[in-house]
Amino acid sequence: MANNKIKPSVGERIFDTVNVIFMIIMIIITLYPMLYVVFASFSNPGKFMMHYGPLWHPLDFTLVSYEAVFKNPNIWNGYRNTLFVVVVGTTINMLLTIIGGYILSRKNWLFKRPLSLGIVFTMYFSGGLIPFYFTVRALKLDNTLWALIIPTAINTYNMIIMRTAFAAVPDSLEESAKLDGASHFTILFKIMVPLVVPTIAVLILYYAVGHWNSWFNAMIFLTRSRSKYPLQLILREILIQGSLTEMTLGAGMDDKEMISETIKYAVIVVSTVPILCLYPFLQKYFIKGIMIGAIKG
Repeated sequence: MANNKIKPSVGERIFDTVNVIFMIIMIIITLYPMLYVVFASFSNPGKFMMHYGPLWHPLDFTLVSYEAVFKNPNIWNGYRNTLFVVVVGTTINMLLTIIGGYILSRKNWLFKRPLSLGIVFTMYFSGGLIPFYFTVRALKLDNTLWALIIPTAINTYNMIIMRTAFAAVPDSLEESAKLDGASHFTILFKIMVPLVVPTIAVLILYYAVGHWNSWFNAMIFLTRSRSKYPLQLILREILIQGSLTEMTLGAGMDDKEMISETIKYAVIVVSTVPILCLYPFLQKYFIKGIMIGAIKG
């Protein structure tokens, strides 16, 4: 059998080569800062302080910085608070987003257009930070972890993505279920939801990452409850305000200035790795689910 494979032209080969080189450079630029943080966190504090230039491996591998981090009770307390916000917050987010997206995807129901316009309006205009702050205080949510969950219980853009996913499901499935006497909740959770699992997986990732990285609301609402600080706010204190005294003293370290630098990198790793563990479980849904947002509904 003759080989019908078309050989690429010289121009195409040059383009492919340049494209591969460019992508390798971009990968290095993207990965190196992350690798630098990891290598620095495992480095000997004294040698790291004396080192200048790029870092391609840990300098005299040691776990002294991680020992200081894990001996600090604030880190564990921050983990506990953050996990509560992520788990409870994401559950509430998804429940409201799924219900809201399903309602908006239904055809010919009363007040659909005014409600849709009102929801979209909130994407472009907000009440401002001060009214938001006083609203949360009036609801007596300040200095509680619920101040990090209830005000962000639903995201308009994510709800529109969910609506688009539900709208892509054939109407015949819903009509058949109605003929069999199924209620709206039965149709939603037993028929519609299983058909849009990729989109749900992506939105779970969006919400979970958002809660995990959130620190601003905690900073303005948890002013009198340091015990309720999430992990990212503790990380902010360490990186910006330099609050490393407790860690260095608790670890019994003499060279506090040297150890503080490697502790910063260790805290970054400790606060980043857990959320990265979500990606392998949701990767197979990610590309398919994220494309829903590019489809007009």
